[in-house]
Amino acid sequence: MDGRDWGTFLLPYEQAVEELKVKFKTMRAELKKREEYAPIEFVTGRIKRISSILDKAKRLNVPMDQLETGIEDIAGIRIMCQFVEDIRRVAEYIRERKDLKVVYEKDYITNYKESGYRSFHMIVEYPVQTALGQKIVLAEIQIRTLAMNFWATIEHSLSYKYRESLPDEIRARLKKAAEAANTLDNEMSSIREDILEAQKQFEDNSNITSQLLNEIHQLYFYHMVNEAIEFQARFNEIWQKKEHSESMEAVKELQKEVKDLLAAAKKKGHENEL
Repeated sequence: MDGRDWGTFLLPYEQAVEELKVKFKTMRAELKKREEYAPIEFVTGRIKRISSILDKAKRLNVPMDQLETGIEDIAGIRIMCQFVEDIRRVAEYIRERKDLKVVYEKDYITNYKESGYRSFHMIVEYPVQTALGQKIVLAEIQIRTLAMNFWATIEHSLSYKYRESLPDEIRARLKKAAEAANTLDNEMSSIREDILEAQKQFEDNSNITSQLLNEIHQLYFYHMVNEAIEFQARFNEIWQKKEHSESMEAVKELQKEVKDLLAAAKKKGHENEL
């Protein structure tokens, strides 16, 4: 049994995972602000368990003194996307980054595994600044759709239960489920524009509603308590309507009234200051 201090050994990998998660989440937020749509749905990360590292080293015949180069996924990042097309786009963003280096890629989407597993893997070198100086660690970035991730998570759980010796019946059913997940991804891609349009409309409506409620609240700062109460009551009445499209039109009209009232109040306050 290896006698190393595993806590110390894994520290740089833990740091790499935390930093990469933050960077990809920041990328998502920036793309969403720039383009109103981000190809990244969400990001997760993990450090491989010690028992899993040892099992993989044994399976691949990796000497214990070569774990840092022989086991490439001790640090793991998963990036989830809504659509298959987004995976290629995210991979290109990663290739263009200057804070990491792509070592090689494994395309299990075009060349999916016999089991049905689909995902896009990128092995990267990432520099971590430790107390003893810079250390380059390997990390695996997996980019998947939500459907791919759901299948892979279930398959991993079953493989763990059966110690990677899945019964033939389970294998066949999993493969069939993988084909169903792929069909779902293809169907979602075919109606992508409608989905994105609906998501944008929801986002826009949500922002308008938040802005209106904030503007109604601002009326209190100009001592227009009765007006604020009245506008809030009108908003509550509008929001109870069953036809959402009609409700949003009424909300926009109400927002214009509130904006006009606020603009007049601000102008009057400015004149009083003069």
